[in-house]
Amino acid sequence: MPPTDVLVGYATVHGSTRTIAERIASVLSGAGLNAEARAMPEAEDADAYRAFVLGSAVHGQSWLPQAREFIRENLDVLAPRPVWIFSVGMPAALRGPWHRMAPKELPAIEEGLPPNLRYRGHPLFFGVVERNQLSRAGCLMFRLVGGRFGDFRDWEAVDSWTTAVAGELRADQ
Repeated sequence: MPPTDVLVGYATVHGSTRTIAERIASVLSGAGLNAEARAMPEAEDADAYRAFVLGSAVHGQSWLPQAREFIRENLDVLAPRPVWIFSVGMPAALRGPWHRMAPKELPAIEEGLPPNLRYRGHPLFFGVVERNQLSRAGCLMFRLVGGRFGDFRDWEAVDSWTTAVAGELRADQ
């Protein structure tokens, strides 16, 4: 793969997805690939990249609008190139039956993505949930369902997945 060329695109509200995207770009770069993390709305020339790792925060079991829009607008560019996606949600912050529902979140998220999007993998990573990110009513509801505030990012899981992505990209060269 010639120089540059992995866009680690992200859509975030509070910053968790951005920090995960930056970590992914760093791991890919450490593996000898030229990768950059950019907010998807700022990645104006998708055709300049040879591969994509795209991620979004998940709100209401759906990617953020700007992430879905980037994919829709660039499906023709993404189709022939290697694409991986990742989501950042909060199932790790939940307890009991809500936490056990986490595996069902990925299919729900994928239903909201364009049906022609082909990708090689899609993990659900966990982000940060802070009290100031929710309204007063949201905090109450979050606590009622057993939610816990905190940083639930699992850097080992992010690094492990990204190392596998790097291996596939190097094999494709």
